[in-house]
Amino acid sequence: MAAVVVIPATSACAATEGAAAHLSEHHTLVPASKTGKIPAKTEQILVTGLNRSSALTRPTGQTTYSSDRRDFADQIGQSVADMVVTIPGVSFTQGNGPRDTVVSVRGSGDRQSYGLKNLQVLEDGFPMTQPDGTARADLIDPHAYQGVDVFQGPASTLYGNYAINGAINFHTRQGADIHGLELGSDFGSFGMFNNYATLGFGNSRYDLMIFGSDVRGNGFIANSRYNTSTENVRLRVNLTSSDRLILKFVNNVTDAFLPVRLSLSQYRANPYQQGCANAASAAAGCASVNLLVNGRYGAKVAMSPEAAGLGRFDRRTVVGLRWEHDFNSHTTWRNQFTYDQRHIDQPTSPTAYVGPYNSYNVSSDITNHAQLAGRALETFAGVSFDYLDFGSQTYNIMPFGGATRGAMSSESYGHQWNLGARFQEDWHFAPDWHIVVGLGGTYSDIGATETLYGYSATASTQRAITANRFYFNLAPEGALIYTPSKDWTLHTRVGTAYGTPSSSNLFITPQGQYGNNTQLKSQTSVGVDLGADWHPSSNISLQATGFYEFYQNELVSQSAGVNTVGSYTFNAPASEHRGVVLGVEWKPLPKMLPGGRIKLSYTYDNQVYTNYSEVLSNSTLSRSFSRKGHYIPGVIPNFLNARFLYDQPEGPLEGLGGYAEVTWRDSYWLDNANRLKAPGYALLNLEVHYDPPVRFGWAHRLHWYFEVQNVANQTYVAGATNISDSLQANGQQSGAATLMNSTGSIYAGSPRAYFGGVRIRF
Repeated sequence: MAAVVVIPATSACAATEGAAAHLSEHHTLVPASKTGKIPAKTEQILVTGLNRSSALTRPTGQTTYSSDRRDFADQIGQSVADMVVTIPGVSFTQGNGPRDTVVSVRGSGDRQSYGLKNLQVLEDGFPMTQPDGTARADLIDPHAYQGVDVFQGPASTLYGNYAINGAINFHTRQGADIHGLELGSDFGSFGMFNNYATLGFGNSRYDLMIFGSDVRGNGFIANSRYNTSTENVRLRVNLTSSDRLILKFVNNVTDAFLPVRLSLSQYRANPYQQGCANAASAAAGCASVNLLVNGRYGAKVAMSPEAAGLGRFDRRTVVGLRWEHDFNSHTTWRNQFTYDQRHIDQPTSPTAYVGPYNSYNVSSDITNHAQLAGRALETFAGVSFDYLDFGSQTYNIMPFGGATRGAMSSESYGHQWNLGARFQEDWHFAPDWHIVVGLGGTYSDIGATETLYGYSATASTQRAITANRFYFNLAPEGALIYTPSKDWTLHTRVGTAYGTPSSSNLFITPQGQYGNNTQLKSQTSVGVDLGADWHPSSNISLQATGFYEFYQNELVSQSAGVNTVGSYTFNAPASEHRGVVLGVEWKPLPKMLPGGRIKLSYTYDNQVYTNYSEVLSNSTLSRSFSRKGHYIPGVIPNFLNARFLYDQPEGPLEGLGGYAEVTWRDSYWLDNANRLKAPGYALLNLEVHYDPPVRFGWAHRLHWYFEVQNVANQTYVAGATNISDSLQANGQQSGAATLMNSTGSIYAGSPRAYFGGVRIRF
C-alpha cells in the first residue's frame, strides 16, 4: 500500500525515513521546517512510497490527532502537558508530583489521581504501559521529542488490554535532524532550573539521539520542591538493506516532596498551604496527616506534610530492542523485547508504599502489502506476551520527620501476564474508498497474595489472602474511509476495547471484609466515531469527530455497608460517553500577515451513568441510590485551547515570533450524586521567542524565549480527584456544604509565573 503525505518541497528529503509513520492513513500534514519557522512560500508536492511502519504506530481508520515540535519547542516544556495542550480530545490535570501529569483522552483518566490510565502508551513504538495498565508521565521531558500522536476511541483490537480510550505514541527526535550538539537551560519562577543536552547524528546507515536533563525547583505549594533527572536514547542501525536494529533506553529518577490534596474548603482558604509547617499552630485551611506515635497502634498525632517528610522517590528504567526484517519490498517482520522496571518509594499518606514492579514485553508482528481484485491490500498480524512480577510493602509512617518508617501494615506479592494476538486488514476496494477490519484478543492471568499485619499492646497478628483470576477478551473493529477529493477525507469507525481489574481490586469483598473479590468482570466498551478532515487550501485545515461510546462493567469503588473495613471495587453495569472533538488551524491573512495563524482545539465530553446503583453507609445504616442519568464525576465537559501565533518570515525581524494562548476548562462534578463541583477556569499565557536567521552567522545557532503563564494571576484547580458521597444520620445524602470538607481531592494550579530559556546548537 502506498503512503501519501503532503509536505513542503524544502523538506522532501527528510520524508524518506518514515515520515508517514507518524500519521494515520486519513491525515494530510503540512509541517514546518526544522527550525520551526513559517516559510514565506511553500510549494506542495506529493510524495508516494511504500510505508513500512507498523499498524501500531499508524492505526489505519482510527481517529488520530497529533502535535509536533513546532507546537511546544519554543516554550518552557516542563511536562507532557506542554506537548498535548493543543491536541483536541486530550485534557490533563495535576498528578502526584511535578511531572506526574494525568493525561486524559475523551475522559480516560479524569477519575484518576496519577498517571495515564485506560490508555496504552508507546514511545518510538516501544510499550511504556506495564502489564497492569500503569503508565506515568514522569519519564517525559518535552525537549527530547519530535511529536506525539493520540489514537482516540476504543482500541483493544491492536493494543490489547487497557486500551479502553485509545493509545498514545510519543516519538523522539531524529539524530539526523539534530546533526550535532544542543545545549539548553530553562529557568524561572519558584526556583525552577532545567539544564539539558541533546546529541544527534545520522545518515543512511544509522541514526543516534542521546538526551539528558536535570530539572529542579522549589514548587509553589509548601512541601513541593523537586529534582528530576531523565536520560533518553534511541539508536537505529541498518545492518543490511533488509535488516534494522532499533535500541531504546529511558531512565528517570524522581525525587519530589509532596503536599496533601485539599478539600474544596481548604483550597478556598489556603490554596498554596502557606503557614502550615507546624500543624499545632497552622493557619486556616492547612492540611495534615495523622501518624501513629509508635508506628504500630494507639495514639496518633497530626503533622504537616513538610514535617512528616511526605514525597515520591521513584526510579523508572526501560530498555528495548527491536529487529525489523524485510523479506521483500512488500513484507516486513518485526520482533521486539522490552524490559521495564518501576521502583517506588512513596510516603504519600500516613503509610509509605514501597516496592519494585518488573515487567517484560515480547512481541512479533508482520506487515504485508499485496493486491486483492487489483486493489491494494495491507495485512497486519501479530502476537504479544507481557509479564509483570511485583512485590510491595506498606509501612506506617512515624512522626519523627523524614518519612520515618514504623511497622509494616501489609505486603503484596503477585503477577499479571497478558497473552494477545491481533489481526487487521486494510483494503482499498475502490479508488476513493478503503475498508478496515480487525480482531484482537487477550488472555490475562492475575494472581497475588496480600498479607495484613495488625498490632496491639498485647499481640501482633497477620492474615494472608490469595486471589487469582483469569480473563479472556475479544475486540473486533471496522472502519470505512472515503476520500472524494484531495480536500476531503470522511471516516467512520466502530471500535471495541476491554480492561481487566488489577490485583489491588481483588482483596476487599462486596461484604466489606478482607477477602477474595475475584467475581469482578472486565470493563468493556463499544464506540462509534464519525469524522471529517477538510483542507480546502494551504491556509486552513479542519478536523472534526463525533463519538458515541457504550461502556459496560466499569470498575468503580463503593461502600459495602455498615461497620466494614473499607470500600470495595464493583462493576457499574452501564454508562454512555458521547461528545465532539474539533481541531482547526487557520492562516486568516496569508498575504498581509503571512506568519500569522490561529490554532484551536475544542472538546465536548458528556458522560452519564445509564445503569448504576450506589450504596452509601454510615455507622448505623446503609441505603442504595440510583445514579441513572447522573454525570460521571471527574469528567471535564468542555475544554478549549486557542493560540494566536505569529512568526516573522522575512525582513529585519525575521525569526521573531510568539503567541497568546487562552486555555479554558469547564467546571465538573466531583461526586456520583452530582452535589459538588470543582470550579472551572480560564488562563491567559503569553510567549515570545527569537531564532536569528542564517545571515547572522554564528548567532543563528542561538534560540531564546520568554513566557508568562497565568497572566491574570488566577487561583484555579489544577487537579481534583473524585470524592465519596456520604450518608447522614437521617438516611439522606449529604449536600455540598458537607462534601466541601472532604479532604484528599484538590491541588491548586500555579500562580502567575515567569520563565525564560536559551538553547545553542553546535
